[in-house]
Amino acid sequence: MAASVFSCYTNVLLLLVLTSLTFGSLMVAFAANFNQDIDITWGDGRAKILSEAKLLSLSLDKTSGSGFQSKNEYLFGKIDMQIKLVPGNSAGTVTAYYLRSEGSSWDEIDFEFLGNLSGEPYIVHTNVYAQGKGDREQQFYLWFDPTAGFHTYSVLWNPGRIVFYVDGRPIREFKNLEGFGIPYPKNQPMRVYSSLWNADDWATRGGLVKTNWTQAPFTASFRKFNANACVWSNGASSCSNSNATNKTWLSQELNSTGQKRLKWVQTNYMVYNYCMDTKRFPQGLPRECNVTNKA
Repeated sequence: MAASVFSCYTNVLLLLVLTSLTFGSLMVAFAANFNQDIDITWGDGRAKILSEAKLLSLSLDKTSGSGFQSKNEYLFGKIDMQIKLVPGNSAGTVTAYYLRSEGSSWDEIDFEFLGNLSGEPYIVHTNVYAQGKGDREQQFYLWFDPTAGFHTYSVLWNPGRIVFYVDGRPIREFKNLEGFGIPYPKNQPMRVYSSLWNADDWATRGGLVKTNWTQAPFTASFRKFNANACVWSNGASSCSNSNATNKTWLSQELNSTGQKRLKWVQTNYMVYNYCMDTKRFPQGLPRECNVTNKA
């Protein structure tokens, strides 16, 4: 009996060790190295890479904010970042996380997190630019406190659609409607950017609430950057001459469950949709607002 118990204990212990090793290897594989993936671009020391390059912080004070960009450019991908936003009274501040191409007719896919008075919900501001034209804003409240811990913010960008995700839940979908004469970002490679800056002329309650600099420095933290994407280099995509293995995101779309989850967010947490703003567009809503449901 004692031998049997010992054997059982040994097997359980071995299983725990193997599980720990496997889980640990997965964690190592997923952990980003910001020194390898990111260039700090501005801030005069206010942006810092910490914890063996697994953590990055941006800070803002009355003199300056800070920012970074990815070393690589991408043409389509699934981009993930875990972010912990500025806590407390962050009114007037904006933490931006976005993809953008170069040039005067640029493409851009935006997450912007608009600061608030302590205790009020953050607003997530999203936008899509194609060939230099944006004005496609949708805004949402979050259903959790984004300053209490890290949450994952993702962009799926493929030839058919752009989907914004929060913790794996879709909050917005922008489809390729080129068949209706609507430009779509598909030809210009983009880098990933992030910045923390002062925008108290518009960010909080339309600029009514200004930044309280006695609360500075304001700090946002980033970890686990992951770009499952086609890297653009020397005028070519890394996906051009490879098979589609592990690139299911290139043709990914929302299934019926994803559509239900998207509708739940938009029904319960959307606070602004440009496609409903007839005062802003007195000559008629943008074309995609009228054809989205037909596509």
